[in-house]
Amino acid sequence: MSETITATLPLRRWQGDRGTYHLVVFTDDAAQALAGHALMHRLEFGRGRGFGSVKVVARIGDTQWNSSVFPQKEQSEWVLLISKKVMRAQDLAPDQEVTVSLNPV
Repeated sequence: MSETITATLPLRRWQGDRGTYHLVVFTDDAAQALAGHALMHRLEFGRGRGFGSVKVVARIGDTQWNSSVFPQKEQSEWVLLISKKVMRAQDLAPDQEVTVSLNPV
């Protein structure tokens, strides 16, 4: 599956035990597409990836990076962490709407 998944999502700030994280959460059609890709991977290779993740090439603006998205709530939501490097490169702030493109690999 080489379909590009694009969504405009709010950039969330989450305070964890080990620090502050910035992330976006994919839902609805995007979440279904990612769950389908994860299922195809399991069927092809006989097992899923760690934590049920899907490797992706992510893009915000002109910044592209390799990452993984992680399922939440039985794959109805998928989380992509946004690094400080990407935040600075694209001048992003929490609660800002960002357009994110994913290419599952």
